[in-house]
Amino acid sequence: MSKQTHDHNFKNLFLDFPKESLAWFFPYAQKNWGKIHQVEFIRQEPKKHKLSDKSLALDIPILFSFKNHQLLLWLVEFQEDKSKFSIYKLLRYTIDLMESHPQAMVLPTVLFTDRTKWRKDVFRKLETKINDRIFLHFEYLFIKLFDFKAQDYYNVNNPVVKILLPKMGYEKSERIEVIRQAYKGLFQLASSMLFDKYIDFIDIYAHINQEEQNNLYQEITQHKDTAMLAQYIRDRGMQEGMQQGMQQGMQQGMQQGMRLTARENIIEILELRFGKVKPDIIDKINHIEDPEKLKKLHRKAIQIKKLDGFNVSC
Repeated sequence: MSKQTHDHNFKNLFLDFPKESLAWFFPYAQKNWGKIHQVEFIRQEPKKHKLSDKSLALDIPILFSFKNHQLLLWLVEFQEDKSKFSIYKLLRYTIDLMESHPQAMVLPTVLFTDRTKWRKDVFRKLETKINDRIFLHFEYLFIKLFDFKAQDYYNVNNPVVKILLPKMGYEKSERIEVIRQAYKGLFQLASSMLFDKYIDFIDIYAHINQEEQNNLYQEITQHKDTAMLAQYIRDRGMQEGMQQGMQQGMQQGMQQGMRLTARENIIEILELRFGKVKPDIIDKINHIEDPEKLKKLHRKAIQIKKLDGFNVSC
């Protein structure tokens, strides 16, 4: 799966479950500041320091307003490939958000999602210090899902935790039970619409094969605590189509990622050639689903001599 698709899936997860995500990864927020009153998604591209800079994949900023009027701007970056992580880019983006939202406390967070053991760690902080005087200190909330043990979270009533169980650490012998717990928890804690949406997420990141699908369904039907889930699967015709649905979900995810990459490439070409691009043009590009149209627009972005000649609706 491409990095773009991966990022897009995780962004959707946090957009659908912002409060639940914050409650798990940063539980101190509500303990210190009370109930969340409002959630706002800051949909803005990180400011470039050079026009030649690539678009920073450092979404998403979420602004939380709490009972005692505290504002928390939670900046979340998702990283499947730790070699592409840059603490310097994260620092620049954090400073930009601090400047644009001076009333909010900015919490930079990096969620590393690869299921591998690391030989070398990433930079956790930056510091410039002379004698006892500190001129710069920067660190972020570091989260590596593979360091979490899946079985420790079977009884945690949080849909985000259940969805991410397959990305945590577990033995091969636990595989089916981990996926069953993910299905069960998501079914109990999320709406039918979100269950249907994120069951694909679980399947994709668990890399379920046909044999495991069969074993999984047997596990679900044999346990009393998943009887309602088994009935739901039967009612939706999922028993016979689970493997097909997984494959379709992966294909759709890959196609979605390709469209996302194509849109980003078009916008980047326009910015490199003509500078700032009007928000309405960017919005129109981001709503195009037809791959052929995106392909034509990509060529046009390279060929046109003036930005006025770029017609998105063509």
